[in-house]
This record gives sequence, C-alpha cells and structure tokens, in this order.
Amino acid sequence: MAMTMAERILADHAGLEEVSPGQIVNARVDIVLGNDVTAPIAIRAFRELGARRVFDPERVVLVPDHFTPNKDIKSAQQCKVLREFAREQGLTNYFEVGQMGIEHALLPEQGIVVPGDLVVGADSHTCTYGALGAFATGVGSTDLAAAMILGELWFRVPESMLFVYYGQRGEYVTGKDYILYTIGLIGVDGARYRAMEFTGEAISTLPMDERLTMSNMAIEAGGKAGLISPDEVTLEYVRPRAKRPWKVYKSDPGAGYVETLEIDVSRLTPVVALPHLPENVKPVEEVGEIPIDQVVIGSCTNGRITDLRQAAQILKGKRVHPYVRLIVIPATQEIYRQAMKEGLFDVFLDAGAAVSTPTCGPCLGGHMGVLAEGERAVATTNRNFVGRMGHPKSEVYLSNPYVAAASAIAGRIVHPKEVL
Repeated sequence: MAMTMAERILADHAGLEEVSPGQIVNARVDIVLGNDVTAPIAIRAFRELGARRVFDPERVVLVPDHFTPNKDIKSAQQCKVLREFAREQGLTNYFEVGQMGIEHALLPEQGIVVPGDLVVGADSHTCTYGALGAFATGVGSTDLAAAMILGELWFRVPESMLFVYYGQRGEYVTGKDYILYTIGLIGVDGARYRAMEFTGEAISTLPMDERLTMSNMAIEAGGKAGLISPDEVTLEYVRPRAKRPWKVYKSDPGAGYVETLEIDVSRLTPVVALPHLPENVKPVEEVGEIPIDQVVIGSCTNGRITDLRQAAQILKGKRVHPYVRLIVIPATQEIYRQAMKEGLFDVFLDAGAAVSTPTCGPCLGGHMGVLAEGERAVATTNRNFVGRMGHPKSEVYLSNPYVAAASAIAGRIVHPKEVL
C-alpha cells in the first residue's frame, strides 16, 4: 500500500507494515518536550500517576523559554518545578537561562530532533520539526505526562494534504510569505487534523531556516504536522548537529492525499496577516496607511540567523521611527553569538533597537514587549489573535523580517522598497 510521509513515520513507530487515515495507533516516541508553561502540569500528572522515573532521561527535554528570564514570582515558581524535576530525573537535555533558547529553534540547532523522529511536545508549535522530516505535533500536558512515563503515545493517523510550490520567488519574499499566503488561501481550519506536506522546486531552494518557519505555522491552518521531505539542504544542516542516527522518509509514488494545491511563488509579494487571524492576509502594498507603535523581530517562527540578517539588511544605516519601539530577540544563545560576530547587533543598536536575550516573551503577551490599549505591532511571530501580545484592544500584524524592519523605520506598515 502506498503511504504518505506522515503515514510511513507513524507506521514504523507503531511497528506496523502500514497505516491508513483515521486509524488509531500506539506509537513509540523519540523526543518528549515540555516548557515552563506546560511541563509543570505534566510533572504534576506524572506524580499523581505514581511514576518514579521517565522512560529515558536523554529523550525527555525541558526548556524554560516562555516567561524566562523569570518575569515574576509565578513564572519563577513554574521554572523551579522544571529545574527540580530535571535534576531529580537526571535529564540530559534541560536548558537553563544562559544556555537556553526558544525551544523550537533550540532543538534543531542542538541536533536533538533528527529526520524520521516522532516528536510530541506540550506546545502547539512542536510541528516546527516537520521541516527536518520528522512527524512532530503538539499534545496536552496530561498526554505529555503519559509519554514521559511510557515512551509511547496514541495517535490518530491524519489525512495528508500536498502543497506544491513552484516558480522563482521575488525580492523580499520568504518562507514566511509562502505559509501566510497558504493560510490565507485555505483558512485557519483548512488543514484541521491533517498533515501538511510541503514540496516543489520553490521549497527545494529555501534555506533551512525558512523551511522551519513554514512547518512552524502549520498549526495556524489547523494542521497536525507540517512536513518537508529531507533533501541535501536538510542533511547539510543535520550532519554536524545530530546527536543520534536518523532515517529519511519520503512519500510513496501514488500515495493518497485528501487534497493537492499548487502555488506559483513567482506571483507572490511580501504579505501581511491583519488582525485578528493569520488567515486575514493581504499583499503589503494593499494594507493601506496603518501607523504602528512596536515591531518585534524574533520568536520560534522568525528568530533565526537568516531572519536577523534579513532585518539587518533593511536597517543598516537607517534609524527606527521615533514613535516606534523595535525589539529584536535572537532565538538561541548560538544565534545571539553569531549575530554579534557578524556585526548585526551594531546595525540594530545604531538603528535604535533593543536586543534581548532569547525568550518567547512578547509573542504571547508575556513580557519584553506587552502592548497597551490601542497599540499596534508588526511582529514576525505566528499568531495575531485578540489580546495575543497584550491588551485586548491592541492589534498585531504578522509579516516577514524584511517588512517588519522596514515598518519600524517608516512608522507604518510598508514594503521594504519604500525605505531603501
């Protein structure tokens, strides 16, 4: 039976010859991930179930990243729960402030997730690792507890959708624009409980950082996973980092897809998702005169070195608008160091930006950039729901780093060409 990439990974991890959409399977997991918001609940459930040890201290990963460095007493208590559990269990992969990063940038960078893995995390953007050719998906904290104990979990095999991107992309168009345009096309529930598989010549030419951005936002279309079959670009990224052997999975010829969409990227320009849904997408040229108060460049979506380089390309020699706050957040310590070595921090600081240690902070309205009533922000993050970054009457506009940087200079949402 011909199977999709998602079905192949689930079948192998379930010890089955084949699986089909809708089937319930019990499958072995390779990595179990929690953060400072979700893991404390899982740890409490772990203890209530009477468990003593995790199934494998090398495969349970804890990353305090959402409210860290601790923003208040409550967040400090949350992180203390992780810290003490990691010590008690002898976890290999616990990342404290100073070594940590935003989880979905950190795990690929550290080689903790590799192609062919089955990954569960108590965070919806766990689907990021699909860019490495892993089946990765978010779960609830009680399911996370079960996975920590057993090293396996139940899954309903999802239907798969195929997205074929072709053509030559234009200037200032990135993987962020591919995925925002796609979400605008199918809606925030257009891939509900489906595996989204991204392929085509326009994907093969994307750098790894931009592939990770695309898979990261599969959940914004309701996707269970967002997968890209590994190619040489993937393996060049994986080889120097991988902590374990990997396996490359590809969809079989003739595999069944519930839907196939073809997208000509040569027709795309940079896009913006307007409040209050990621599907509310328009070309930046059609957004109109919208003044802004804040710009955030970072997050698990666009805080990687490629993103910072793109922003610096626009900001070099320019100044941020006097009424705009520009906050730049490298996603990991390694990215922070690389950006510093390349002189990107000089560009940001000369422009009038603030540069932060790695944190999810402003993306979820936690800290390091919370919005007041009536304020508008352009962000390279992944969600723009009501109140997502602060006050319920604030607004968030999603874009790629080029557009975010240009808008910081102009004081309103603009195409990068307007400030160059």
